[in-house]
Amino acid sequence: MLKEEVKRLLEEALEENPSLFLIQFEIKGDNQILVVIDGDNGVSVNDCIAVSRKIEHNLDREEQDFSLEVTSAGAASPLEIPRQYKKNLGRKLSVRTENQQFEATLDSATEEEIVLRWKAREPKPIGKGKVTVKKEAVLKYADIVEAKVMITF
Repeated sequence: MLKEEVKRLLEEALEENPSLFLIQFEIKGDNQILVVIDGDNGVSVNDCIAVSRKIEHNLDREEQDFSLEVTSAGAASPLEIPRQYKKNLGRKLSVRTENQQFEATLDSATEEEIVLRWKAREPKPIGKGKVTVKKEAVLKYADIVEAKVMITF
């Protein structure tokens, strides 16, 4: 009952601001409602407040006691869904698969896979010394164990 009602209110809140999207929604024991959102243009405190109010103001505390936490996906949070990859095109990612690790620029993202590009120094095919070569990796989301945006200062 509570879960369906909260889900409906959450969907309405996200319809009111189409640049926002849901990353996680869960109700833990003691009716502790946890919502994590992200946005194509980032998420402001006001965005979190708007979603929180939409849910909180339409639930009856007399009927059911609950706590509500609406947060944004943090800068260090792993990327979870294709829409998050798409909003980070051109940024450097750290991507781990079962048996490989990449630090590369996110070149493209579809609903099924991502393309990473980077430059590497490799020995020349003939002669001494090294040459810079352009590398590319196409990874399916199912093969990605974890992907994070690399924050540089």
